[in-house]
Amino acid sequence: MQTQFTITGTHCRACRLLIEEACKEIPGVFECNVDFETGNTLLVHDSQLDLDIVKKNIESLSSYKVKL
Repeated sequence: MQTQFTITGTHCRACRLLIEEACKEIPGVFECNVDFETGNTLLVHDSQLDLDIVKKNIESLSSYKVKL
């Protein structure tokens, strides 16, 4: 399953790597691709994944805001 959403507050490759690695540690997430310039994010995951967990995890990293 794929979900697209936007993350505000990303501005560099380090942001992208931080978010992608954090997402990959969440059980049920297979892939995460972040475009740090636009904040557009593609998450590949199983159908049982609670997207609120992903949102909370990303927002806990820094001043990022997730728009699901």
